[in-house]
Amino acid sequence: MPTKILTTSKNIEILFEDNHLLVINKRAGDIVQGDKTGDLPLNEIIKEFIKNRDQKPGNVYLGVVHRLDRPTTGVILFAKTSKALSRLNKAFANKHPQKTYWALVKNKPKLNTAELIHYLKRKPKQNKSYANTNEVPNSKKAILNYKLIKSLNSYHLLEINLQTGRHHQIRSQLSKIGCPIKGDLKYGFDRSNPDASIHLHARKIEFTHPVTKEKLSIIAPTPKQDSLWKACN
Repeated sequence: MPTKILTTSKNIEILFEDNHLLVINKRAGDIVQGDKTGDLPLNEIIKEFIKNRDQKPGNVYLGVVHRLDRPTTGVILFAKTSKALSRLNKAFANKHPQKTYWALVKNKPKLNTAELIHYLKRKPKQNKSYANTNEVPNSKKAILNYKLIKSLNSYHLLEINLQTGRHHQIRSQLSKIGCPIKGDLKYGFDRSNPDASIHLHARKIEFTHPVTKEKLSIIAPTPKQDSLWKACN
């Protein structure tokens, strides 16, 4: 069942919140943390939201645990205390949280389910990673598992679980097997989406709460105004 949405404001949709954690459903176009564009990042938007909502007189603490690409939507986790951030950083380093993604691709993969192993080489100037079948100098091994869960008239919905967390890993690996994500010009799709998004959605995150030790499974609803995403639910 989809996670119950706790709060929705103009800029944020909160999926889970307690004294230590905040989990939101990121919109396409939002940047998680400040970058060279100078655009207002999501972590600052959320801090201002919490400051106003809770009428906090001082600064609000919000730690960035992980990131999503700017054109990507879906579940993203923040820490509201330094204790939670430290423990979550350790958990992510040990690959304990399980992240599940949905991707809409135009070309159906040859296999309905498979493990993909590539060696990704990042080109920072292009902000792009190239997937290679064999290891090349300065490349990093990338592993994911996918399964086909639905076919629409023109597109196919893949569910993806990552075993590694590399730069643009899903985008690069799916492109390598001839299945670029809808709207992803950078990785071989033939046209962009009108809102500059791509049809890659961080659907679910499963992890152990860093303080209470409760097992959490949080699902992010797909973008409401998108007819293709609606057809996937």
